[in-house]
Amino acid sequence: MEKTLLWEAFAALTTAEVREFGKFVRSPFFNARQQPIVLFEYLDACRRAGRLPVEAEAAAALNKTERGLKMRQANSNLLTLLEKYLAYSEKFQDEGRAKIRLAAAYRKRNLGKHFNITLREARQSREQQPWRHADYYHDLNLVEWERYQFDTLTLRTEVFNLQATSDLMDTAFMGRKLRLACLVASHQAVFKAEYRIGLLDAVLSHAETEHLLDTPAVGLYYFCYKFQTDLAGAEQHFERFRVMLQTHAEAFPADELRTLYLLAINFGIKKINQSAEGWIRATLDLYQGALSRNLLLENGQISRFAFNNIITIALRVGELDWVERFILEHKNLLERQWREATASLGLARVAYARRDFKTALLNLQRSDYKDLLNNLAAKTLQLKIFYEASEFDLLENHLKGMKNYIRRHTSIGYHRTNFGLIVAYTQQLMALDFKKTESVEALRMAIAAEEILTEKEWLLEQL
Repeated sequence: MEKTLLWEAFAALTTAEVREFGKFVRSPFFNARQQPIVLFEYLDACRRAGRLPVEAEAAAALNKTERGLKMRQANSNLLTLLEKYLAYSEKFQDEGRAKIRLAAAYRKRNLGKHFNITLREARQSREQQPWRHADYYHDLNLVEWERYQFDTLTLRTEVFNLQATSDLMDTAFMGRKLRLACLVASHQAVFKAEYRIGLLDAVLSHAETEHLLDTPAVGLYYFCYKFQTDLAGAEQHFERFRVMLQTHAEAFPADELRTLYLLAINFGIKKINQSAEGWIRATLDLYQGALSRNLLLENGQISRFAFNNIITIALRVGELDWVERFILEHKNLLERQWREATASLGLARVAYARRDFKTALLNLQRSDYKDLLNNLAAKTLQLKIFYEASEFDLLENHLKGMKNYIRRHTSIGYHRTNFGLIVAYTQQLMALDFKKTESVEALRMAIAAEEILTEKEWLLEQL
């Protein structure tokens, strides 16, 4: 019975939801039979006792009240009630939207006074909330549409609110369409996929000509789409986006705000990996803004990938004290299995940036780097320390081991190319006769021409 759809859904409820669902099941308005109540009480008892339900026990409890009832039918009946409860909860969770539906009910019954009061309250609930995202304009469009339908029944010679209805509909539609376009562009930067986003050119043009770029619900996604697709003007669009996001962050709910930050951060990281100039400080600012609003947490944790990206970018900016505080203050938010390795690697990188090679190596020795990319990052840091400390015998053996490690692991995509180039160019550095100007310049040009090379700046510094 523990594998039934009913139990899986029931077990996923919170304690408060189970309590509310119990009231729902016992209400004669929703359920007139005793059998669902009995099954609910049995499942509730199992849940509170921390044990799985047993079909024979459930059947025995049901047969006391309704003999001959099949368990399959009992499960289906209670699952239907649970689904109605969930739908009911979702539908009435937003009081403002519930008011709009209530206004519609009054309109259909020709209760003008009730309609006007309820519609006014619905409008006020939307205006009083801080958010000005696409859903805000959508809800106001629904309010105006109810007003229009009511007025057409009571007024004959007045000018109707069709312009306001149209404008609000356009703004909501464009915000949603541009948001989808941003997600598509971001996805296509990672995976080769073809999508056809209808009316996109018309939406972009309308946003420009109708001066909607200053409306955050439209403007933020417009500039986000532009910096992902208009590479020539990417930096200008990115800056417009960043300033608008900082100014209007409070106008979006947390889930949508998180999406906006991550779209910009991911693009910034892409440009940094391409060694494009001017993106490091802006991307760190975005990370810091997201951290201050707790937008990087999922289920109360921060991913090791975001953690490492923040460290990398902050170190390149030179924020050594800030990044050390970040590691120590946020370490406990990492998943337990990656916590020590990720934090130790981060502290080692900070020590290296301070030229404290001894402390850096000690931190690298504290953890077992089971994650492939963390392992390669640790090996790369050791490589740099050995080279700069002129420990060339250690470095030669280290490079051989690192090269074999990279050859064995073929599942890390472009990272394999990146780390392979780091090893190859370090070997060329070791073999280079620095007195031969032409050889030095040839190596410099080769390194500078690489598109994927995260240690390009360090390699050029050694030259």
